[in-house]
Amino acid sequence: MKETYVGIDVGGTNIKIGLFDSKLKLICKTSITTDADMGPDIVINNMARTVKQLITEAGLSLQDVVAIGIGTPGPAKYSEGIIIRSTNMPKFKNVPISRMLNEKLGAPVVFDNDANVACWGEYAVGAGQGVKDIVFFTLGTGIGGGIVSNGELVHGCDENAAELGHTIIYPDGRKCNCGQKGCVEAYASADSTARRATEALEAGAKSSLKKVLDEKGKITSKDVYKHLAAGDKLAKEITDGTAKALAITCINMLHTTEPKRIVFAGGMIAAGDVLLNRIKDFFNEHIWTLKKEAVEICFATLGEDAGIIGAAALAQHTKQQGKLK
Repeated sequence: MKETYVGIDVGGTNIKIGLFDSKLKLICKTSITTDADMGPDIVINNMARTVKQLITEAGLSLQDVVAIGIGTPGPAKYSEGIIIRSTNMPKFKNVPISRMLNEKLGAPVVFDNDANVACWGEYAVGAGQGVKDIVFFTLGTGIGGGIVSNGELVHGCDENAAELGHTIIYPDGRKCNCGQKGCVEAYASADSTARRATEALEAGAKSSLKKVLDEKGKITSKDVYKHLAAGDKLAKEITDGTAKALAITCINMLHTTEPKRIVFAGGMIAAGDVLLNRIKDFFNEHIWTLKKEAVEICFATLGEDAGIIGAAALAQHTKQQGKLK
């Protein structure tokens, strides 16, 4: 038997699947369309069929699979293996995904939130290696998060802890898609960064971004950072707002869990040091002066494979803890 782990990262558009050996080295991977509108039975059948194909192509058998790790978005009962709801997959309501995959593949299934899974990947083999406590943010359309405290993921009493994007940093501030006001997601996600720039332009702000808005009908956070590099004043104001919101959230998380590292992932980190350095600047400006903090703020290192790596790593960790079901 060759000790093999399967990592599955479920997104609203695509599902990524990877096979890993006992040292979490990638054996092979693939991606399929989610086809969420087809409903959970078809999606999970496609998932299982693709896992079997990968195993065959790798010269392995189902008996080699020790465990399967899977991450999905939205609230769930992770200990019971049930997806409660999913914004990206509206037909997924109270779906026992762990049981369904187990029945089709015959291996134990370790199920968690997609951001938690990516967080665990960075903790296990990425930017969080060598420490026991990290806080993880993923900056994309929204802001996701994960927390590892003393070597374990934080889940909370109802298993949906670490919704870090919905930490309120500006009471009665901007309306967030979640229904709250003043969430960091409403200021610092890729979408909200672009939205704040668009609102400023529509209110009459002068900026080279106006031409982009007129020609394309919209602007992206990538556009904002591109014009920042060219010295645009509005782009600096908007990106400073993004960095400040993230820095304040970092300070709040430092005082809550005291991580050794705070790790940022997601599409927005393509902005590079201009984003990371401003987060650090605002962090240092606003952090208390009672003592010097040793926390390191850095970017993730695993890229787009963080989800499948983390899912496989979490499956292996669960096995090592003797908790596979």
